[in-house]
Amino acid sequence: MRGGVGRGRPDGGAGPRARTGRRRRQQAGGPAALLEHRRGNTAHLGGVEPGPALHPASPLVRPSRGAPITPAPATLPTLAAQAQRLLDLDVHTLAGLPAEALTAAAERWGSTRTDALLAIDPALAPPSALTPLLRRGGKPGFVVEDMTDVDSFAPTGVELGGEPLHLVEGPQRGDEFENASPAEALAELTARTRSPLLLTEGLHWVLQQPEVLERGHCFMTIGSRRTTPGGAVDARTPALWISNGTGRDGRERKDAPKLGWCWWNNRHTWLGIASAAGRSAV
Repeated sequence: MRGGVGRGRPDGGAGPRARTGRRRRQQAGGPAALLEHRRGNTAHLGGVEPGPALHPASPLVRPSRGAPITPAPATLPTLAAQAQRLLDLDVHTLAGLPAEALTAAAERWGSTRTDALLAIDPALAPPSALTPLLRRGGKPGFVVEDMTDVDSFAPTGVELGGEPLHLVEGPQRGDEFENASPAEALAELTARTRSPLLLTEGLHWVLQQPEVLERGHCFMTIGSRRTTPGGAVDARTPALWISNGTGRDGRERKDAPKLGWCWWNNRHTWLGIASAAGRSAV
């Protein structure tokens, strides 16, 4: 493969070119549809409260061979601070939204809440527009060269409801799924009634909390997948990690946030599977 990564290898540059046989073994499965339900006037999309954690005997609980785990931030900035951060980055302008839409949404959902992420619909703020806004050590984020179709990775098995803004409740980086493939992790997330994170939701999270990307502990966003013109599901899945400045990334991008891809059935000891407890839209 090119801009993607090989099995279990935290390579910040171009991964080894996949052999034809490996490509043929990739299966084109997609996330199972997750139920939408309503509580009062609020629509909860893509999941409900998290279920029980993985049992220690679960085959998905594997010893990590990566760096020691530093837990992802337990709390997010307040919704008011998140709205202001998006305004400061001019994200509302690229999305075609007035500034008041973000501040009003934060007030409506609770300005002081720190348990949810404010996100803009990917149709309004696509991955290619959000990624360059990421920063790590002053270096901007970038999309790998062989993912020019990044904006075609759309919500799959997740219904957003068509509103310009929504809340992502209880996001988790999914460190427990390190060394589990997206296909394996999806089954467990579905059993927990959690929803896989969308690519743009992961980008919003890193925009708000750059430290959520930790070398050796980054994450895939398997809720976004690409459907080919023939109707098949692309075997790639988007992921966010930190560049090593090798290969086509270029030395100048060492330690920059990177949007790349991995195979749906491959495992990586340094990539978790991010998820949410649910989504809300008014």
